[in-house]
Amino acid sequence: MAHHPQEPHGDRAGRGHAHGHGHAPAPAHRHGHGDGTDIDWAEMAPHLEAQAELFTPLYERALSWLGKEVTEPGLIVDVGSGPGVVSCLFAETFPGARVVAADGSAPLLERALRRADRLGYGDRFGTLAGELPDALGELDYPADLLWAGRSLHHLGDQRAALAAFAERLAPGGTLAIMEGGLPTRFLPRDLGFGRPGLEARLDALQEEWFARMRAELPGSVGETEDWSALLAAAGLTHARARTFLLDLPAPASDRARAYVAATLARLRDVHGDALDPADRAALDRLLDPRDEAGVQRRADVFVLAAHTVHTAVRPVQ
Repeated sequence: MAHHPQEPHGDRAGRGHAHGHGHAPAPAHRHGHGDGTDIDWAEMAPHLEAQAELFTPLYERALSWLGKEVTEPGLIVDVGSGPGVVSCLFAETFPGARVVAADGSAPLLERALRRADRLGYGDRFGTLAGELPDALGELDYPADLLWAGRSLHHLGDQRAALAAFAERLAPGGTLAIMEGGLPTRFLPRDLGFGRPGLEARLDALQEEWFARMRAELPGSVGETEDWSALLAAAGLTHARARTFLLDLPAPASDRARAYVAATLARLRDVHGDALDPADRAALDRLLDPRDEAGVQRRADVFVLAAHTVHTAVRPVQ
């Protein structure tokens, strides 16, 4: 089971928060450089939005699949919604549903509301700010679909969080979590300079960062990431899983290149001195907009990602 902090989405989670696209994207943090794991989500907002917008085809396929599993939901809750890009996709996909974006960051929820208003969903779109999962107790009625998009791993006790999510479902309601998949890839293994396999080495650093981030969460509990078993332990049944692909082939669009550059820059900044000097030099070259071998100019930049969605249902009693 791999963790991929380089991929946020437009959702998120943390101490009362919840993020969303991949274990924190090349996470930003508050302390400057090195191995800090304290993520400033408000600062991350533009990157979260840009990634979620770029990954929209993947989310549309995932939501289309959910639409076959969940028919005519009355209430959809996006747990760890961040700036609300995916929340608004739910509003578009399920025109008869009320959507609530729940998050621990008020500034991100303000962005979500503005997006919903701009897209014409404001009359059936609400927000819920507070520590997650406890804040879900403030919902007016149970959810027919509760979505946690790459946000669960930002809550210390994932088993307890899943139980809390399950309690907020209506009988017959569905819990859907996006966790796992494969590391996102942007570049060929051999760049033509530096040592081949740069992204694989960045993955290893990200795994170490993710383990530290998890350990530092309040109430952190180690857990085997057998999601179907954890969903069953929460009292849910009919567990299913499906993986969705984002394939943006080379040559990448300007928007994709901007996302790749922003992600690699965050990786370089976050991992600081932990980077091999040769790999840091390679990243510097990739991020130089004047360099023909940089991501802004080279013809072989792409975006390839695979995210897995796990679902289960609250029994009707």
